[in-house]
Amino acid sequence: MEASVLTSRVGAVVTVTVDRPKALNALDPDTLHALGAAFDDVAADADIRALVVTGVGDRAFVAGADIAAMKTMAPDAGREYCRLGHAVFARLEALPIPVVAAVNGAALGGGLELALACDLIVASERAKLGLPEITLGLIPGFGGTQRLALRVGLARARELVYLGRVLAADEALRLGLVNRVVPPDRVAEEAATLAAELAARAPVAMRHAKAVTGRVARAALAAALGEEVDAFAATFATEDRVEGLTAFLGKRKPVWKGR
Repeated sequence: MEASVLTSRVGAVVTVTVDRPKALNALDPDTLHALGAAFDDVAADADIRALVVTGVGDRAFVAGADIAAMKTMAPDAGREYCRLGHAVFARLEALPIPVVAAVNGAALGGGLELALACDLIVASERAKLGLPEITLGLIPGFGGTQRLALRVGLARARELVYLGRVLAADEALRLGLVNRVVPPDRVAEEAATLAAELAARAPVAMRHAKAVTGRVARAALAAALGEEVDAFAATFATEDRVEGLTAFLGKRKPVWKGR
């Protein structure tokens, strides 16, 4: 099996890149496992001071969870897929160093959830960001129901989740979803420059700053992420989930049955 995640390093900054261009960098279980291993390697190296997470190419950061893979999953497998996404993103969020998402293209569903587990988000002017799972008969299952609300507020998050709205980069910036928006050819450079600036800060102070500012998020996440797993699994067991994924892959409008 070819590697689906690439790792590179410049000084004290490591870049982890999802490398599935034919699938628009979608997160199938193998790719999630590869990401988890990469994050574990970063955690084990005390000389790394900052991390950049991105996707290969300029079409997608991560287009989402792997819809083709989800279509063939039984409900129990869907629950385990959800738990795997939670575990990997929790390992990313727990890193004691600052993490910058370089959103070079579409960040949808699981892709936006990956970016939300990072500390800061630099986005291309052409980036599209959203949690469109509701249009597939699902809900966000990799922590998005919680981390989006923490990022933009409950009312905004509900609107985006309930409608499955996809935002242009400039609107995402206005809502506070992303930190910076730059031309497409400057995303990698801007993220690397920001990461290098963060890496140059006092490492012990940075570690404490991340821990303390993350306390608000951890208090809310601890109680709610388990409920998200149960809710995702409940939607995964419906006929509407099968219809939504089948319709998406068939490029047609779904016909909901409400069961």
